[in-house]
Amino acid sequence: MTTKTYTPIEQMICTAAGLLEDGALVVVGTGAPCAAAMLAQLTTAPKLALMFEAGGVGPRLPRMPISVGDSRTFYQGLMATSMADIMETCQRGMVDYTFLGGAQIDRYGNLNSTVIGDYDTPAVRLPGSGGANDLGSLCRKTLVITPHDPRRFVERVDYVTTAGYLDGPGAREAAGLPPGTGPHKVITDLAILGFHPDTKRMQVESLHPGVTLEAVRSRTSFDIDVADQLATTALPTSDQLDALRKQVDPHGYIIGRSL
Repeated sequence: MTTKTYTPIEQMICTAAGLLEDGALVVVGTGAPCAAAMLAQLTTAPKLALMFEAGGVGPRLPRMPISVGDSRTFYQGLMATSMADIMETCQRGMVDYTFLGGAQIDRYGNLNSTVIGDYDTPAVRLPGSGGANDLGSLCRKTLVITPHDPRRFVERVDYVTTAGYLDGPGAREAAGLPPGTGPHKVITDLAILGFHPDTKRMQVESLHPGVTLEAVRSRTSFDIDVADQLATTALPTSDQLDALRKQVDPHGYIIGRSL
């Protein structure tokens, strides 16, 4: 039962945590994705297995790590291995989820974390792929957690760092990527977005409490589709909020100051 006031960021992280089922295997990075995965492990998915790009497998995180190579990503883990082994596990099709982000995402779930503007003369040069291209190409389902902003949700990304469904049905497979993989859900501070199984276009599937469809459309720079059955996202529970504030992010690095 929810009895506490919460922020949009807390709603976003709690919602993302609820999408990770018990017993799944997920590769996570730092920041909000790690907060969501750690929260899931502490609440609804105690057997969720976390993997980190630097080689940590199956840790029980005592605190949210500051990087994928933080020593906490190995704490009470099942294995301390290497980046090569993590990527090989993904290549074998054994990883259920990866969490990714980027400066831009388009209607087909393509992600850009490379440049804003022209590649040779960009307005902004971004960090690039890191392991994102590998993870988005090889893991079964890609989850994206990001604020909902028209500068992020664009008609066409300036650069495809990580392939989503490229330009539509069949394009991902034609590019040589494993069948059955690709973008799964995008969790924002407004809604849960999914992808139509036939058109592969992004669609609004669930609105967070108090959010209107018009608000989502106004903060999306393309004409976003809407699922036939539009749901309302569950409220964060008191247990989720307590764990998020007291165990996952007690210093407010991601969620800021609690209400």
